[in-house]
Amino acid sequence: MNVLLFANGELKRGVMLDRLLASLDSARVICADGGALHARALGLMPHTIIGDLDSLSAEEVARFRADGAEVIQHSPEKDETDLELALRHCQRLGALSIHILGALGGRFDQTIANIFLLTLPDFLDMRIDVIDGDQSLCLLQPGSHRIEGARGDTISLIPLVTVEGVTTSGLQYPLTDGCLRRGPARGISNVMLTESAAVDFREGLLLLAHTSGRA
Repeated sequence: MNVLLFANGELKRGVMLDRLLASLDSARVICADGGALHARALGLMPHTIIGDLDSLSAEEVARFRADGAEVIQHSPEKDETDLELALRHCQRLGALSIHILGALGGRFDQTIANIFLLTLPDFLDMRIDVIDGDQSLCLLQPGSHRIEGARGDTISLIPLVTVEGVTTSGLQYPLTDGCLRRGPARGISNVMLTESAAVDFREGLLLLAHTSGRA
């Protein structure tokens, strides 16, 4: 199951977002609270809206219900953010591929928390991408990974812990059995030399930030 998951941050149009919307023939649309308004702005009807609903008026909720959306309301007194609740709902549905839109921008705390949700052990079996205009972000676990894009795209590899055995190909500044440590910005702003690149590593967790063109 493919899921388009709308959070309630800022939604930016751009190459990555437009490419995603054009490539998905069908996807389940799940919205974290006010993310439903982003979905509607793109002409998409939410299948499910989940959260404490503090970002939607009673009239908006009633309108979405009338249009067929399932609404799952939680108490504002909760330990999870609305986006975490939505991701857990996706997990229960058996989703394997999730594209999160509107997860960045606005509040620093929400943005950072949204990114770190990707590292929760419960979600590591799901492929989760965060899309923001001309950029995409995903978590890489140890192993081999292909990066598909275009010559000149900007690639950044951001270690969340010490990452060992990093080898890359198809990038302007290669690594061979290298080490990336959390803190130093060594992995920022690499450049794709072809339409396909690769990164392999044996230990740690990497955030892959992919920007269309030169960042």
